Amino acid sequence: MLHIGCHLSSAKGYLAMGETALTIGADTFQFFTRNPRGGSVKAFDLADAEALNALMKAHDFAPILAHAPYTLNACAADESIRDFARRTMREDLERLAHIPNAMLNFHPGSHVKQGAEKGIELICAMLDEVYTPDMPTTVLLETMAGKGSEVGRNFEELRAIIDTAKAGERLGVCLDTCHVHDGGYNIIEDLDGVLTQFDKIIGLNRLRAIHLNDSKNAMGARKDRHEKIGQGMIGMDAITRVINHPVLRELPFYLETPNELDGYAQEIRLLRGLYKE
Repeated sequence: MLHIGCHLSSAKGYLAMGETALTIGADTFQFFTRNPRGGSVKAFDLADAEALNALMKAHDFAPILAHAPYTLNACAADESIRDFARRTMREDLERLAHIPNAMLNFHPGSHVKQGAEKGIELICAMLDEVYTPDMPTTVLLETMAGKGSEVGRNFEELRAIIDTAKAGERLGVCLDTCHVHDGGYNIIEDLDGVLTQFDKIIGLNRLRAIHLNDSKNAMGARKDRHEKIGQGMIGMDAITRVINHPVLRELPFYLETPNELDGYAQEIRLLRGLYKE
């Protein structure tokens, strides 16, 4: 079965997101834990979270994916920005503990001319402080396109975080098809080779989620501009191979394409039709 959903607004609460997912044919979804371009967050509603848990159990949802805000930069040069990252991730993990099948995905951050090695050191320091053994939520590092001073532009940088952080054994990875394509990995012509490389460097056992996106850019552009499924430079044939690949097909897929709900519903129907049961 293809486990697929899209990015939904959390403005109306947890249960509303689950109900919306069902209306568009999804059996999972992604959401921002708070304002993605800021950091503000509304009060946590335990009853709402428990209502979502019941709905997901009743409809056999795949794990849902919480996405940290873009403003969370654990390796910023500014200490106040790093403090915001620590506070935000700690609070998000405390909330997500009430949604047992949720995972938390975050962009590792931008080292801002400090160098990738220093950036990795700071990211691991945040994880060491915040991601304590009593927190049940799986934290995912996202593969990045490599624009600017992003950390996570290649598999080696993600592996360095895993090897350095005290909680490294608990960390997973979310692979973004647009990001790895823009980062120079040839998932169009050599998906097997890319996955073999991922396994050798990181380990396929750590691959827990897929951001399924087409790209507006040629491979290696390092620009990170998502496109609707089948309308970009990755293309429908390659995306069909991704969702049907033996290594990937049982993972949850999350669409982040430039769509409204009706567009997401169309993409979900399209992909379900291309999935080989």
